[in-house]
Amino acid sequence: MQFSEAFKLALQSLWGNKLRTILTLLGVVIGVASVITVVTLTNGAEQFVTTKINTYGASVVTVSKMPQTFITLDEYLSFQKRRDVTIDDYRAILSDCKSCVSVGATRSSVGKVVYGTKSTTDTNIRGWTWTMPPISNLNIEEGRSYTETEDEHSAHVAIVGSDVVENVLGFGDPIGKEIRVDGAAYTVIGVGEHQGKMLGQSMDNWVAIPLTAFLHTYGAHQSMTVFVNAGGGGEVMDAVSDELRVIMRARRHLAPGAPDTFSIDTSATFQNLLGKIINSFGAVVVAIAAVSLVIGGIVIMNIMLVSVTERTREIGVRKALGARRNDILLQFLIESATMSLVGGVLGVIAGISAAKIITLAIDFPSAVQFWSILVSLFVATSVGLFFGVYPAHKAAQLDPITALRAEL
Repeated sequence: MQFSEAFKLALQSLWGNKLRTILTLLGVVIGVASVITVVTLTNGAEQFVTTKINTYGASVVTVSKMPQTFITLDEYLSFQKRRDVTIDDYRAILSDCKSCVSVGATRSSVGKVVYGTKSTTDTNIRGWTWTMPPISNLNIEEGRSYTETEDEHSAHVAIVGSDVVENVLGFGDPIGKEIRVDGAAYTVIGVGEHQGKMLGQSMDNWVAIPLTAFLHTYGAHQSMTVFVNAGGGGEVMDAVSDELRVIMRARRHLAPGAPDTFSIDTSATFQNLLGKIINSFGAVVVAIAAVSLVIGGIVIMNIMLVSVTERTREIGVRKALGARRNDILLQFLIESATMSLVGGVLGVIAGISAAKIITLAIDFPSAVQFWSILVSLFVATSVGLFFGVYPAHKAAQLDPITALRAEL
């Protein structure tokens, strides 16, 4: 029997029992869909880390009260007991760090922005030093950033996000308009580039004002974050991190061997932790998907055994007409593999659709990986072949005389 003929017979058999075939495929569909959905979403998340979360660039080092990432509540409580990173720490790093290309500092709050009769109540208010826009890779679409002199003299100037322009400032040139940020008047001198959404939250609903003006309005009783452009990666970042650690430990009079009371992080810190979380999450889902595939394979084997019993007389007729054992074996193997392959295709479609629906619903990034589709289809087909061997072998071993005597 030719392969094409065996494949045609397998499709005819599956089509003849459509409802049973569909129900049999559910396990394979669920398993493959789970894998495709997770791989698509996790790959999108990894790309998101590179393009969105890591906006400060690969050569930026931060000094802060708390690390960028922590896992347990005990860690959070212990970090909260640390001393704040202050404006004086920023100034010490600015003057003493010889290997730092540029140094900036920031603090933030959530406040109200008013212009005329329009206002927002959930705008991110950023207190930035004049060096923060270039460190954060912020492109100014209109106007300009504020200068070092404006930063030093607490000038009431502001850079705004595109949401503030659209929802508060309205039509017309935004440059030169006066807005009120939590009651204080600021003149708009620049508009940042559009950044889109992250997990359903707008990245453009913000106002940046000079850090000194921010501290005058909101006080200096909270910790800030110092950003340092190391000017390179690898060994350069390690050297800058070591220099920052020496400066901060000296300012806090920490004894040799005493633990740091501050955190120094690089852009790779969050990326590495997120990678571990994504890998762990992916491993759990893949394990669940594997269970689904095994269950689907067992169901396929069970249905194939039923099919062998139902088609005993058909097998006897084929053998009587000259079909060999290998022909019968091939026919049933192709039938089980085709069944699982169809389930794999449906699972791929369902998985990609589910990932895209999640993306549309909450703006979670997703990216389809071609290799994941190929692997899923290969695994699904392999499951069908593996669990189809026994039913196919049983069909091939039937005695033709006994099979012909079977009742219909």
